[in-house]
Amino acid sequence: MNNTAFASVTGVILASFFGYIIAMYFGYAEGNFALLLLLATTVTGVYWVLEKWYFLPQRQQAAAQAQADLEQRAAQLKAQGITQTDVRLDDDTHQRLLMQPWWLDWTAGLFPVIVAVFVLRSFLFEPFKIPSGSMIPTLRVGDLILVNKFHYGVRLPVIHTKVIANNEPQRGDVMVFRYPPQPSLDYIKRVVGVPGDEVAYLNKQLTINGQPVARTQLPDFFDGDAMRYAKHFEETRDGKTYGTLNDDDRPAFIPGATEFPFKDQCRYSIEGVVCKVPPGHYFMMGDNRDNSLDSRYWGFVPEANIVGKAFFVWMNFGNLSRIGSFD
Repeated sequence: MNNTAFASVTGVILASFFGYIIAMYFGYAEGNFALLLLLATTVTGVYWVLEKWYFLPQRQQAAAQAQADLEQRAAQLKAQGITQTDVRLDDDTHQRLLMQPWWLDWTAGLFPVIVAVFVLRSFLFEPFKIPSGSMIPTLRVGDLILVNKFHYGVRLPVIHTKVIANNEPQRGDVMVFRYPPQPSLDYIKRVVGVPGDEVAYLNKQLTINGQPVARTQLPDFFDGDAMRYAKHFEETRDGKTYGTLNDDDRPAFIPGATEFPFKDQCRYSIEGVVCKVPPGHYFMMGDNRDNSLDSRYWGFVPEANIVGKAFFVWMNFGNLSRIGSFD
């Protein structure tokens, strides 16, 4: 395949990537950014190898041949008695012969950056934007947070298989996970129950294994997005202290709970719900208790769906004071 054919094929590949990204952005396609990043790393890696072992040597050979041709021409002129000749390529010509074409700039040239992002996002830290108010007051809409991807063990990207074990999720952790009814979506909630726990949320009081979670009432919280006040509490459990909200206008019972695996481990009543957390699963709730679609509605989070532990707000463009760690 000659360079013109490579350029054409590369143009098609890049157009496909950018088209898919645009479709994802505008909601025309269901995105899988981890898969897209893996493909981008693979494709640019192939081009990087070809550049190092094929295309660059070709350009270096062309530059060397141009220099040899110039020296041969100088020798011919010298034989004719003409000695005032330049037998070296000028810098511009030399650089032009060695310069990567555009299609290698956009592939092999980007490989080091893409592979660094791939490793960082897949195994170390992943950015996440808070899309809703389900975690108010701990997290606000627009918070840009970091998720520790290795805290709960190292997993392979795309297939999500754990290859290195680490910490187990603890009650009170703020965790990002793949939403069980639609695993292509990432959700963020607080771990309320771990395997074997009996979680009861009755009359808006959280109880774990028969022990009510200690809470202290604080002054009412004003939600600027909803333009209303909510009851504000400070809960303390297993050494973690965090804020929660309750809306007096919302009923205690759980309306619209769907069918989900192990639903027979839950008992729903007008007072709320009681669930026994099955092995290998976690019970998740939002801190904004009456405005959170969580395990009370769609069930338990399997261990295989864990993404990582959320721990730091790195930016909120509407409120810079939000930057910092959180519990």
